[in-house]
Amino acid sequence: MDKVVSSAAEAVSDISSGSSLAVGGFGLCGIPSVLIDALHKGAATDLEVVSNNCGVDDWGLGILLRDKRIRRIVASYVGENKEFTRQYLEGELEVELTPQGTLAEKLRAGGAGIPAFYTATGVGTQVADGGMPWRYAADGSVELASPPKETREFEFAGGTRPYVLERSIATDFALVRAAKGDRHGNLVFHSSARNFNPLAAMAGRLTIAEVEELVDPGDIAPDDVHLPGIYVQRVVALTPEQAADKRIEKVTTKDGQ
Repeated sequence: MDKVVSSAAEAVSDISSGSSLAVGGFGLCGIPSVLIDALHKGAATDLEVVSNNCGVDDWGLGILLRDKRIRRIVASYVGENKEFTRQYLEGELEVELTPQGTLAEKLRAGGAGIPAFYTATGVGTQVADGGMPWRYAADGSVELASPPKETREFEFAGGTRPYVLERSIATDFALVRAAKGDRHGNLVFHSSARNFNPLAAMAGRLTIAEVEELVDPGDIAPDDVHLPGIYVQRVVALTPEQAADKRIEKVTTKDGQ
């Protein structure tokens, strides 16, 4: 039951080229930066990443993207990453942009063993009708576009409306960060870091969690557990320096202060 491994490098050592990864975090909040750095120091390439966004140019998933280690990204937000934009528009990166709530549910459903679900989000747009650019050619033309998705009408909540079928996501690995975790893999997240980390953890067939504070089993009250250890296979305890090393995506201050 003790899932703690000695280092981030050991934890990610079997992530090989071509693997798919669900990566937690919201902007730069709660991203598993230590695990990403360990993966960057390895040799894995041609990765498919599922994450709300792709970090910034020099932090988080941005360092893997910068070095052309990511082949495909499923995300809801390009964010402040100029390299992400450049690679996408110049045909170097395949990108499946997905509505944020749909992406969250695709990850949750994948972790719950639900292969697909219907949602009203995206009906009447390219999300459902197809034609959304996934990959551009070097000349700027669309080389690969999204296919149309199945739609059906359902009577629900006193009315009938169309819904689009969305397939769930399950990945080879998941990388997440928690504020606290025990040796059995039970995790607690802090504030906005809870937005995508539990969902990414659920979607991974093998989930690795870096934790800012490692405690013994039983030290986290059952009612305080945000993600049960059944979804986590490896735990990496961060040093105080690693836990404190965090970035702010965009700092805004009042004039004169």
